[in-house]
Amino acid sequence: MDSSQALSMTNAYGNRDIEKQTKPSKGGWRSAIFIIFVEMGERFAYYGVAGNLIMYLTTVLGQPTATAAKNVNIWRGVSSIFPLFGAFVADSYLGRFKTILLSTIIYLMGLILLTLSVTKIPFQHCQTVFFLALYILSVGEGGHKPCVQTFAADQFDEDLPEEKAAKSSFFNWWYLGIVVGATTAILVVIYVQDYVGWGIGFGMLAVVVAAALGLFLVGKGSYRREVPVGSPFTRVAQVLVAAARKWRVSETRESYGVWFDDSNSEDVGGGPKVGTLARTNQFRFLDKAMIIDETDKSSKTRDPWRLCSVNQVEEVKLILRLVPIWLTCLMFAVVIAQLSTYFTKQGSTMVRTIGSSHFQVPAASIQVSTGLTILIAVPLYDRLFVPISRNITGHPTGITMLQRMGIGMFLSILTMVVSALVEAKRVKIATYHGLINSPKAIVPISIWWLLPQYILCGLSDVFTIVGLQELFYDQMPEGMRSMGAAAHISIVGMGSFLSSAAISVMQVISSKFGDEWLSDNLNRGTP
Repeated sequence: MDSSQALSMTNAYGNRDIEKQTKPSKGGWRSAIFIIFVEMGERFAYYGVAGNLIMYLTTVLGQPTATAAKNVNIWRGVSSIFPLFGAFVADSYLGRFKTILLSTIIYLMGLILLTLSVTKIPFQHCQTVFFLALYILSVGEGGHKPCVQTFAADQFDEDLPEEKAAKSSFFNWWYLGIVVGATTAILVVIYVQDYVGWGIGFGMLAVVVAAALGLFLVGKGSYRREVPVGSPFTRVAQVLVAAARKWRVSETRESYGVWFDDSNSEDVGGGPKVGTLARTNQFRFLDKAMIIDETDKSSKTRDPWRLCSVNQVEEVKLILRLVPIWLTCLMFAVVIAQLSTYFTKQGSTMVRTIGSSHFQVPAASIQVSTGLTILIAVPLYDRLFVPISRNITGHPTGITMLQRMGIGMFLSILTMVVSALVEAKRVKIATYHGLINSPKAIVPISIWWLLPQYILCGLSDVFTIVGLQELFYDQMPEGMRSMGAAAHISIVGMGSFLSSAAISVMQVISSKFGDEWLSDNLNRGTP
């Protein structure tokens, strides 16, 4: 090889290295934006169904108010529990991209069937088909919801300082995108359902989800994709079983040599190499799973059901630390469940005209005030509150995630206090005008009295929901982040179930001491 050839090859490799350095990597905001659009489409569809569902069940299908409220809560609950199964499938087998794609197609099929149930199916059969379509949506929700946010967050590389900084801001803007989709549905779709037709209203949702699916596929070449790393439940179970099998074993290093540490090798289960987690002293009973005892020393191969790594044990500890937070937030979710059930029915009994016009605001459309509150509050939080609080506290995000959630839960308590005061006023006016025995009468009090409770609910969302999203993403092991998203979503589901249970208990108890609360006649059915 002569010098000119060598120089040519050097230039070629040098140019290739330069090209590699300057060629933009996958991921980042340009990839996340496509994923945000598919989530906006799904949220548009979800709130187009959920936001006015209680009115469809009571006015079209003729269900009693309490029955309809429980049906709404059960459906919302199932839709929020299914993500646990969807996350398992994504983390263990399909990966997040394929799970999102498949679940969005299922969701679209459910919307098409929902539209057909209110337009083409005879009335005597439409209820069965309608509920079948609703629970097909739950299946689609199960695969879509835990993966989309996690997949979008995966587009930001934590090893790059600029992308790591962008990720914290991403959660605020992600939630803002969700609210845009939900608010648009409440403004547009609910009006169409009430004043144009249910078939057209549900049909709009199918069109939007189909368009969002198309946009998601447009960006498929730019996505960073995480490979499935095996069943997260197996990894957790191995730690619990190994700790139980060694519960009599002493923890002293002198007795058993070393703790098993695989930080320099591929992680357990054949997954990708992950960052090393420092050993902690919390939940010390789990540490027995990584003690090397005499049986482990005599074995030629490591039994993963007897001996686990430091990383694996610490991952389980991370999950256990989130359990008290999950339990604490359940009552917050019960408050959120009232938005699309009794708050909506409450508004349907009030004066809904605007000014001197005869136009009536759909009762469910008042939920838009919650969305608008979030749309205003999130940018203010991100651009004003965080910098100011950062200067005071020195914390990179202004306040910690737990502090943020605590503020939100306090605001949810205020929401119920305000809603109780407004409801007491509404019932007092109904009594004064002799309307307590007229369930279909409009009480002469404006629906705008409900604004404070809806606005407070929106503010509590900004603090609690976004804080939950960031906390469950940040604290979950990398290979289980879809499960983390599903876990925080399941809080809403369990809150809906608890709301249904509370309705049943309240009806049973109140009926024994007089009028049944939460009956079809809200003027008499509330204290």
